[in-house]
Amino acid sequence: MTSSYERIKSECKQKGVLWEDEDFPATQSSVFYHQTPPFTFQWKRPHEIVSNPVFVNDASAQFDIVPGKMGDRWLVSCLGVLYLSKGLFYRVVPADQNFDKPYYGVFRFRLWWCGEWLEVLVDDRLPTINGKLAFLQAQNTNSFWPGLLEKAYAKLHGSYEALKYGTLLDGLADLTGGITESISIKMDSNILIRPPLLHNLLDTTSIITCTINNGTMTQIRNQTEALPNGIHVGINYRLCSMDKAETIMGDTVQLVRLRNPLAQTLSKSSSFNGDWSSFSGSWERVTMNERNRLIEQLDQGEFWMSFFDMTQTFTHLECVHLDSDTARDEPQLADKSRRWLMRLYQGAWKRGVTAGGCRNNPDSFHINPQLQLFLSEKEDVIISVNQHSVLEPKVIGFTVYNLNSVQNINGCLSKNFFKKHKSLVNSQYTNSRQISHRCSLDPGRYLIMATTFEPAEEASFSVRVLGSTIRLALLETQTMLLLDPFPLLNSNTKITIDPANNNNNNNGIACSTAQYEPVFMQLADDQRTLNCFDLQELLEACLPNDYIRSCASIDVCRQVVCLMDKTNRGRINFNDFNKFMINLKTWWGVFKMHTKEKSGILKAERLRDALFDVGFQLSTDNISILILRYMRRDGTLRLADFISAILHLTMAFELFKAKDTNQDGIISMGMTEWIKSVFMC
Repeated sequence: MTSSYERIKSECKQKGVLWEDEDFPATQSSVFYHQTPPFTFQWKRPHEIVSNPVFVNDASAQFDIVPGKMGDRWLVSCLGVLYLSKGLFYRVVPADQNFDKPYYGVFRFRLWWCGEWLEVLVDDRLPTINGKLAFLQAQNTNSFWPGLLEKAYAKLHGSYEALKYGTLLDGLADLTGGITESISIKMDSNILIRPPLLHNLLDTTSIITCTINNGTMTQIRNQTEALPNGIHVGINYRLCSMDKAETIMGDTVQLVRLRNPLAQTLSKSSSFNGDWSSFSGSWERVTMNERNRLIEQLDQGEFWMSFFDMTQTFTHLECVHLDSDTARDEPQLADKSRRWLMRLYQGAWKRGVTAGGCRNNPDSFHINPQLQLFLSEKEDVIISVNQHSVLEPKVIGFTVYNLNSVQNINGCLSKNFFKKHKSLVNSQYTNSRQISHRCSLDPGRYLIMATTFEPAEEASFSVRVLGSTIRLALLETQTMLLLDPFPLLNSNTKITIDPANNNNNNNGIACSTAQYEPVFMQLADDQRTLNCFDLQELLEACLPNDYIRSCASIDVCRQVVCLMDKTNRGRINFNDFNKFMINLKTWWGVFKMHTKEKSGILKAERLRDALFDVGFQLSTDNISILILRYMRRDGTLRLADFISAILHLTMAFELFKAKDTNQDGIISMGMTEWIKSVFMC
């Protein structure tokens, strides 16, 4: 199958033109959708900006990217981390692209987006101001991969302006396909990070960086704030390794080797100048051999710092955890002793179906997707929830429950489980695109509930779990009939209805339906039966008020006749009518029991539980279809909707039961029978 990239090149070759991307046009709105800048951008192709553009300058191994006049330094820092990992870099930036002829003005990039690697195509028209690139650009070379990659990233976000609200952790996740984690180095005066933890992190297929994030840092476009020791705020320094310096006095100093990915873009006077830097007096404390051993490990842009100074200088470790498949392409991670195993689930929060909100909503929390996690041994696992709502992110989080004491889990856990069991782990809730949390778990089974904070909020999402001995499975309820929604009636069973009374204790029902038999017979034919139109007239006469009388719609009456008529004549007798009225009373009682906030209105999130009390156990797919069919604009159902859903389900189960002659849950139907069954339901 021809890819979109090859198809575009072929079309441009035939027409003799350079490609123009209609999905991300060269217009002002592609740059700023909300703000109005005081100037107009001119869109130029690279050969209109410089005489000899190149895509990636392989001759220069140094990272020399700067934000330009309007770019974002957080994105520069992300690209710096990516550039130091060449295997990951060329996964995102395919190397088989250049400006040589034949040239068609189209470039492709690969980004981790919405739970999968996505190829993004862009044309080479870039926004400029006074003939110079307005955003990301190479400082010392004619490389155009930064500006083109930034354009692909902006295309996914809808505009360049949207990138201003991005974060470094989100950017690292999008560029590497990894799970990002921020770890505080200290809290108040207590140091939370110890050398053993750093060793464990360095032993895994993870990229570890150190950064200063004080929450109040402001950036100028082309420069950053520097501390007295030369460390810059807002830059992610790559943690390369750890070592110990043996001093002449016989003691040891724990050192960490760091690399500044933006070393080429900053002046030499602003490089690290603290203890154990290149010209520090700290080296006088070790022998020449020890000094040479440590100095020889340094590559360009790298330096040593004591572990203590690291904990006093930086505020956070920001980690990118890569699963074994992703890390396989990165040579720097090839020798790691511990490789992350990743399990992925992609789902969606749907209103009334799986959008139950957080634990603050006890009546709907249980309808969220339920993921069962299995661990074979005690280990640290990292759980990440990523929402696919970029422009209007929801407030999301997740909760973990211990299932080791729960027996015989055959489907989704009910509302009662969450009322009786306390959660084991609770993430923070935030409108970030990604929430990740590290958990230390014993062997056994656990339940992961990824949710929005408020119920009824819709979005697609991904859950990823990293560990060593993990399995992940979605809990799903099997569709089945638990109770007969139309039980057989005793010969003395009577239904009473009082048209003047709507008392909550008896549902407004007080005198025998026998009094309506004369009306029934008056409407009936010579065989004492009614069709759907006669039934509608009868129900409008005997139902006690306008609200319940909504069940007398012609659609409901057609369903009743179709369900109860065994002769295919489209008619029912008085016993059928009596049976329907008894069950109508029961269903109305169930409906009222689940309408808490406002009488007569059932929230869609409670439909599954209400139908369960009637006798229907439904899978998520089945309840989703009913919600689409019966939910109203405000996310609720009325009594007539509920009754119609019950009749719909009853007919479906009866049709299946009649065809399931072997009672093996499998039926065979021809086209005519299938179409007939669809219209009957």
